[in-house]
Amino acid sequence: MRSAIRDGALRGRVALVTGASKNLGRATALALAQAGADVAVTAQSSIEDIEETARLVRDTGRHSVALLGDLGDPKDVGQLVDRAVAELGAIDILVSNAARRPRKFFLDLTIEDWDSIMRSNLSASFYVSRLLVGGMRDRGFGRIILIGGPDGQRPEHYKGAATRAHCNTAKAGLLGLMKAIAMEFGADGITANVVSPGLMNTERDPVNYPHWPMPHDELRRRLAIPRLGEASEVAEMCVFLASDSAAYVTGQTLNVSGGWLTP
Repeated sequence: MRSAIRDGALRGRVALVTGASKNLGRATALALAQAGADVAVTAQSSIEDIEETARLVRDTGRHSVALLGDLGDPKDVGQLVDRAVAELGAIDILVSNAARRPRKFFLDLTIEDWDSIMRSNLSASFYVSRLLVGGMRDRGFGRIILIGGPDGQRPEHYKGAATRAHCNTAKAGLLGLMKAIAMEFGADGITANVVSPGLMNTERDPVNYPHWPMPHDELRRRLAIPRLGEASEVAEMCVFLASDSAAYVTGQTLNVSGGWLTP
């Protein structure tokens, strides 16, 4: 995966990375750019942060555009995609990373809480993919990469699963969406996969993650590789999946988790 970045494996490609204002999204945008792609990046609220990501992409010598909008709103998604295409050209690679992870006990969840997370954490990936897949099919190349998480596969491994019914359900839904796209468009040169990060060394909201970082002994108990993952390690997996080297990899969930999901 590192060689794909060094060798410019994505030269001539255009990528869209959602939720790229910091952490995994920013690292992925930069890795795609270092591999040769022009990259459009989106955020929902922080114009300063997303402009900084775009600036860092441009510092690699690639083109970038920073976009602000609500990916849970189909109208906003349409406008963001139209602007990205107008600025950079047809999009070959989607990394759908935008998500929110609030905590709330099941009986405290409101209908509004549920609907909001379904829109931002699941429907947003559908909205963007739906707008891009047709053009990818026409060009005979496309890469759909959805960022999942262990809570969508084995939520019992996660300390906060009891307060994440809405988030767990949305992340599990990404697996079904990914498999459907993979099966329907595989013959058209389009692959679809989920990258599932484990415990990552990134900024976390202390309100939503009051236990972070985990004590070292708890970390060792859960992981085969007893450390937090780095955003760059997730980013490099995305670069691999976006490259020609992964042309025969589709319909899969790739866990970058230090063995967290090992049975």
